[in-house]
Amino acid sequence: MTDLATLPDSNTDLIGPGRLVLVVGPSGAGKDTLIGLARAACTGDNSIVFPQRVVTREASSFENNEAVSPMLFGQMLAHGDFAFQWEAHGLRYGVPYSIAQDVRDGRTIVVNASRTIIEFARRSYANVTVVLVTAPPDVLADRLAARARPSDGQLGDRIRRAVVAPVPDVVINNVGPAEEHAAELLKAIGRV
Repeated sequence: MTDLATLPDSNTDLIGPGRLVLVVGPSGAGKDTLIGLARAACTGDNSIVFPQRVVTREASSFENNEAVSPMLFGQMLAHGDFAFQWEAHGLRYGVPYSIAQDVRDGRTIVVNASRTIIEFARRSYANVTVVLVTAPPDVLADRLAARARPSDGQLGDRIRRAVVAPVPDVVINNVGPAEEHAAELLKAIGRV
């Protein structure tokens, strides 16, 4: 897996005063489900932004992403279109550079991101909250199998993927009613 941060500004000041909420965790933990429920609860609140990620995989009902070809992704990267991006499971993911301006404007950005970009985000943004969404391995396996998405690759590889990451600010053990755990995410976002 390769991790490349791509913030085009050479400005050494941290980006703020808004907040970046990184929702991280293993495949199958339910990050997109909780984000979707939180987004619905925040409808009409322009101070909270849920950006659409750019991914080199077809869009699905399981996540809110813009699907692009690897070639287009590379062109977007070269053009400076991403605040940060990473590679995992043979796919590339990018978060639009527009979030930097949203944070400068005081908004809270909530995005499903890789654990590998946490340190970069903390070095670049003044106010970062990391929310780790997790579940036991058997639950992860069941959820991944239910998705049956060919682009996910080998189920076992996704479950065994180990990522060394900084300690999160909030941990959500996403087992049981998703609505209860979405409430935990909303609390972390600052929307109670």
